[in-house]
Amino acid sequence: MMPTDFQAIPAITDYATGISVIDAQYHRPGRAAIHLLVENGVTALIDTGTRFSVPGVMAVLAQKNIAPEQVAYVFLTHIHLDHAGGASEFMHQLPNAQLVVHPRGAAHMINPVKLVAGVMAVYGEAAFRRMYGEIEPIAAERVIEAPDGTIIELGGRPLLLLDTPGHARHHYCIHDACSESIFSGDTFGVSYRELDVDGLEFVFPTTSPVQFDPQAAHASVDRLMALQPRQAFLTHFGRIRHLEHHAVQMHELIDAFVEIARKASTHPERHASMVEALNALLLQKLTVHGCTLSTAAITSLLKTDIELNAQGLAIWLDHAAAKAS
Repeated sequence: MMPTDFQAIPAITDYATGISVIDAQYHRPGRAAIHLLVENGVTALIDTGTRFSVPGVMAVLAQKNIAPEQVAYVFLTHIHLDHAGGASEFMHQLPNAQLVVHPRGAAHMINPVKLVAGVMAVYGEAAFRRMYGEIEPIAAERVIEAPDGTIIELGGRPLLLLDTPGHARHHYCIHDACSESIFSGDTFGVSYRELDVDGLEFVFPTTSPVQFDPQAAHASVDRLMALQPRQAFLTHFGRIRHLEHHAVQMHELIDAFVEIARKASTHPERHASMVEALNALLLQKLTVHGCTLSTAAITSLLKTDIELNAQGLAIWLDHAAAKAS
């Protein structure tokens, strides 16, 4: 059952060159985005939110006079369920769409049993159903595996898919030369519009479980910047510019997050220590950024991200320790 606080037509922001940002209505407004891309009447969605995001997106398509049959592709930057949880329902609703997914993630979309079990093990079945609903298998013949360098033509508009691990090993980003944009999923971090100051965004890494790799994260940011994009569209949340500034901050914060994890590695309350240090670091950075939100408001806004980042850093620490032993 869809949560009752969802809007029939979610917030949407339209940009030039056929790009729209649709609120996925995930946890709160402005938390997760689904990107709509239209070229010569051919349509694609980039990331899907959850099953509960689907009705709102279908309403947006109807409002824009886009028939379900016009959607040719559903792109998943990676298969974490805030990005891919709505994929199976979209494939029911969009009869001509093909699902484009990283080769490491394709099998989990075709047979999601292990994916679902892993998430349920973390949250419990009741919470899983409340957040994500049902995750159903997707027919293999409708799934396109997209290795590094894949080009998908959308109405004659080439979209280049680049393998970008660091956040997850099953992650790709999309370079759209037409708009000089990257659709970066979680590779280029998280940036909430509430933290913008005089048009300058604040961006920080997401190290959520279970495959954070700092060396790969640094390399992926550099690979994206080598394309000289003018703007990036983040799943969390929407368009950012000033990418050279943000790339520097991403590199600095990746290193700072790793240092926090290392310092906490022998702490008797490791997780709590990391949460406290991450919170203090981001509050300090936001003060320098000029953010005027109260400490309580910032803490509330970033609480879930900090919790997940600490969990992911702990898993990275454990993997690093296992390799060293």
